[in-house]
Amino acid sequence: MDEPDVFDGPPRVTNADMPEPPHPVNWNLLTAHELEQEWLALNRWVDWLRRTYGLPVAVVPPFWHHHPEMVWELSALHLHWLAAYDPEQNASAPLGWHRDFADARERLRYWVTACGTRGDRDRPTRQAAWPGEDPAPTIQDFTFTDRDAEFVEFVIAQVRKRQEAEDEFFAGLDDDEAQ
Repeated sequence: MDEPDVFDGPPRVTNADMPEPPHPVNWNLLTAHELEQEWLALNRWVDWLRRTYGLPVAVVPPFWHHHPEMVWELSALHLHWLAAYDPEQNASAPLGWHRDFADARERLRYWVTACGTRGDRDRPTRQAAWPGEDPAPTIQDFTFTDRDAEFVEFVIAQVRKRQEAEDEFFAGLDDDEAQ
């Protein structure tokens, strides 16, 4: 009885069954759950990208995820790729993506040089102190022996921090309602 009958016709497909089109990711506004999903998806894609195109560490270093400038650039490139290779897109869209990918590689090289990250070590991006601000903290290099394990720890920490901010926000709403 639960088996579909060949005479039932094709299953009904609704908009809910269709994948959502790519949309810009504002990393500042993601919920903890969305943040985790975006980190994992971007990491998988960046790994595919670097292997597929043979990108050197000078373009995509192992610890790109520690540098917001690279996260935003790679995230935008990922979304552009998703849109360019969407089945609804026209046939020349991938060429546009490759043209923009060439520009993005130059910007990524600049970001890697500016922040000083390397294949075997990383450090926070240097920040210049403006007049009246406290001096920028001393920059130290960190070495990691297992990039994948470090990435997982990084994502867990980022998600936990975002979840704590969400919890604090909603607790504040509860306090406001109690008054």
